[in-house]
Amino acid sequence: MENPFILANADLVLVDRVARGSLTVADGHITEVTLGGRVPAGAVDCGGDLLTPGLVELHTDNLERHLEPRAGVAWPVDAAIAAHDGELASAGITTVFDALRVGSILSGGKTGTGAYAREVASRILVLRDQRRLRISHFLHLRAEICSETLVEELELFGPEDRIGILSLMDHTPGQRQFRDISKLKDYLCGKRGLSDLEFLDHVAELSALHRRVGDAHEAAAVRAARRCGAVLASHDDTTGAQVTVSAQHGARLAEFPTTQEAARASRDAGIAVMMGAPNLIRGGSHSGNVAAADLLDSGDLDILSSDYVPGALLMGAVEIGWRCGDMARGFHAVTEAPAQAVGLDDRGRLEAGRRADILRISLPPDGTPVLRGVWSQGRQVG
Repeated sequence: MENPFILANADLVLVDRVARGSLTVADGHITEVTLGGRVPAGAVDCGGDLLTPGLVELHTDNLERHLEPRAGVAWPVDAAIAAHDGELASAGITTVFDALRVGSILSGGKTGTGAYAREVASRILVLRDQRRLRISHFLHLRAEICSETLVEELELFGPEDRIGILSLMDHTPGQRQFRDISKLKDYLCGKRGLSDLEFLDHVAELSALHRRVGDAHEAAAVRAARRCGAVLASHDDTTGAQVTVSAQHGARLAEFPTTQEAARASRDAGIAVMMGAPNLIRGGSHSGNVAAADLLDSGDLDILSSDYVPGALLMGAVEIGWRCGDMARGFHAVTEAPAQAVGLDDRGRLEAGRRADILRISLPPDGTPVLRGVWSQGRQVG
């Protein structure tokens, strides 16, 4: 048995409660959970800090930010992956599904996008196999329906890549996330520096592209998910009719439904609902869509994602805990619930036999969580 250690005198965030106790870890797994405040000889005295499972992140755009730290600036791929990996570890995320866009627009001028997913995915797999990453990485393909090269890019992936999630992303202006065109204009003109005329041309071109290839691309993405053995996710469903289509495709995860109607319909169809932690923390959606807090209050929120702010996942778990008066409920949304949604039954709980993905957290009086330790498969990484 390698490197056994004990974390004692901590508030353990268990499945249905928080209880004082200790964890024994060896060979990368939790070997014993003991209740009570006793501190055995040689144990680490956590002084009443929380011990929780490591956070499980299903959808984050964070890697793209490291690959292109400024518009038009390409960063070395391995260095970008390593920086992303380290940032997530420092935020308490011990399992991540790295979201990579598949489907590019090569003729879009300022708003064009190039193919990158296959190269980056291959490097993630190599670095993972070489054990050069701090945390556990899986692949998440974001299939851009409104693109020119989706089918060709999807054909570069197969079952050997062990794709965890494939999501159906449709960012056609005037629907789903960008029903309010003004929100899209603010985003693109701010990020890409488009003039009013350039923005109108962009909207017209994307709308025409969607009419031409949208249905065929959606069908190809669903086939690719089945071929690769990936969990299929809908994205930005807005109406009950869209949820019905997602369910018919076999979706098991609803990423960021934009309305209460779509969230309720998803749960009624047995599809887990995931919302962005930034939405919850900020008090609403930056795109003007349904507030995560409203879905939490109505019982229609299952999972949180950090989305574009890695540190938001831990903050979101604590926010749910305070709102519900149940810290176990808050952490369930960022640990066991996302793990269950993608079929990972070896993590997400503080339980003997599970992976020793563990966080030590201090909760000061103002409620802002402070990470004091991060362990990934029993190895301290933060």
